[in-house]
Amino acid sequence: MNPIVVIPARMASTRLPGKPLADINGKPMIVHMIERGRQADIGPVAVACAEAAIADVVRAAGGRAVLTDPALPSGSDRVHAALAELDPDGRHDVVVNLQGDFPTLDPAGLRLVITPLDDPKVDIGTLVVPIRDDAEAATASFVKAACAFEGGRTIAPALYFSRQAIPWGPGPRWHHVGIYAYRRAVLDRYVSLPPSPLERRESLEQLRALEDGMRIACVRMQHGPFGVDTPEDLERARAVLACAPLACAPLACAPLARA
Repeated sequence: MNPIVVIPARMASTRLPGKPLADINGKPMIVHMIERGRQADIGPVAVACAEAAIADVVRAAGGRAVLTDPALPSGSDRVHAALAELDPDGRHDVVVNLQGDFPTLDPAGLRLVITPLDDPKVDIGTLVVPIRDDAEAATASFVKAACAFEGGRTIAPALYFSRQAIPWGPGPRWHHVGIYAYRRAVLDRYVSLPPSPLERRESLEQLRALEDGMRIACVRMQHGPFGVDTPEDLERARAVLACAPLACAPLACAPLARA
């Protein structure tokens, strides 16, 4: 595989306006994300920017920025649009869509997301972590993945994603971490499709891929990053990253041990 990491970023955020440029211990959040991508060391890193203000900050920090149409409907569309400039010849056959609001991401997690693509039957790789309790399972903003890791496996097919607590019955439940590794041709196909019925119903774009028959596989981790969506999240990220640069134990993203 020859991956490229692209971080979609836009200033519009209802709960935390200007989120990519929010200061975290002396650096804008988007710069932290570039650093996480580089530390993973799986390929070049670039930012697909909706606004010039983000591009200016990225370039000032020595990063690669591509301006994209602010009207694009999703991060995946923004990543795809940026690839036309970043890699017009298609040299990179895997595209990692790294969300721009995971500054506490352990780079090991980013390395894990490409591993499902070792199986040629898998189209998209993504990440999950265990759901801690019923309150988390009942929170609609935490997306759940229906997958089963039998026999100590660390990779399993995703059968569905929902904002509801799935699956029913006793057993582990999995919180989806919205980082994706696409095969290049799969991303081309995905953005050409209209929003699907279940995607519109659940407001989850990964359901478009499942409804079209694409195969998504999940890698399980012990712990994952948290998204920065509110001022409270921002303060939490500042505190976590202040304790030691990605050295705080709860951020470890090693895969669960095999049985």
